[in-house]
Amino acid sequence: MLSAQAEVVLTAVEMAQAGRFAEIRDLFVPTLQPMLTAETLAAGWASELGRRGRVMSVGAPVAEPTGTGVVVVKVPVSCEHGGFAVIAPVTEEGHLAGLQLAPLDAALPTAPWEPPGYADPARFEESEMSLESGSRAVVGTLSLPRGATGVPAVVLLAGSGPLDRDETVGRNKPFKDIAWGLASRGIAVLRFDKVSFAHAAEVREAGEFTLSDEYLPQALAAIEQLRSHRSVDPARIFLLGHSLGGTVAPRVAAAEPSVAGLILLAGGAEPMHRAMVRQVRYLASLSPESEAASAPVIEALSEKARVVDSPELSTSTPPDQLPFGAPGSYWLDVRGYDPVALAATLGKPMLILQGGRDYQVTVADDLARWEAGMTGRDRMTIRVYPTLNHLFAPGSGPPSPAEYEPAQHVDATVIDDIASWLMTKFTSTA
Repeated sequence: MLSAQAEVVLTAVEMAQAGRFAEIRDLFVPTLQPMLTAETLAAGWASELGRRGRVMSVGAPVAEPTGTGVVVVKVPVSCEHGGFAVIAPVTEEGHLAGLQLAPLDAALPTAPWEPPGYADPARFEESEMSLESGSRAVVGTLSLPRGATGVPAVVLLAGSGPLDRDETVGRNKPFKDIAWGLASRGIAVLRFDKVSFAHAAEVREAGEFTLSDEYLPQALAAIEQLRSHRSVDPARIFLLGHSLGGTVAPRVAAAEPSVAGLILLAGGAEPMHRAMVRQVRYLASLSPESEAASAPVIEALSEKARVVDSPELSTSTPPDQLPFGAPGSYWLDVRGYDPVALAATLGKPMLILQGGRDYQVTVADDLARWEAGMTGRDRMTIRVYPTLNHLFAPGSGPPSPAEYEPAQHVDATVIDDIASWLMTKFTSTA
């Protein structure tokens, strides 16, 4: 028997086949509906059929719970010349929280994660930790080198959205790659579920929620756990943030002066609400069929970004007028935060890593801001990897969300560079 969430996605596929795109829009969560148009949905569907030919059959859906109440549903669609997958996260209430047309093999059940070749599980052990922060405690995993004494340690800060401790994206778990890779090289790593993952309903219903609420309580609890751990050198605890986690890392370090240094992987420096518009423009440009139809969506997103920049923004601004439906309190916090300026005042060593093929956080829009704002600070090291994307996995050609679907791993060079920076520049005080 099909789940209610699977039925919703099958209904959306049937509507697309019948050309009823305005009705598909009505299936989305209310906060996303203003950003969608029937024309954009139609253009995306037409683009796929233009490459694959007409639909021949629709296969059985695969429904995969995420642990947050949201179920990701995957539906295979066979066409005259191949096929594609319709992938959609569906809320407990039965609303679409997104819709993606992906390569056909993306509709397969998610295969178990396989360790990267650079990880040696025999060299470390793992244990769970509870990171207490009032009613919003989360669970983390400590990867600890066997026989560890006075080792450096890293706290991982995940990117935007309700991500688990592995930063799971489709079949990929970049934070598990990093944790296992560094632990295999003698470095302790603590990763944890984000509060927006562990307490999704509470966060959604919170009248006031900020960027600090999203990261600081759990990150500070993680640092405190490591500082008191008998196997860890308390003077060598570092933060490693990916994407939005990299953006917020300087704020965590400012709140906890014991942090020894920062490692930023694709750390966003462009204001998030403006980066959102830039990313959507880029994605629209990849398909001539959908570029014109995306104009209303881009304008709607641009208007939400303008509201964030407006002097009228307040805690009482309706969330449906703001990006992602996040409350005014969140955007007031984001708007008032300059990660580069704060990082420049910390006086801490920084390793900044950037994928050259990253369209989400880019060399031109983000890394350039870090370089300009940190000029003359000799404690900053920068590495750019021309072939790597936002997940620090290799690829070629114009980057797109589709390349996040295949199983892949954080590139071994990235793991080596992080470990080398940690182990050669900072000696134990134990």
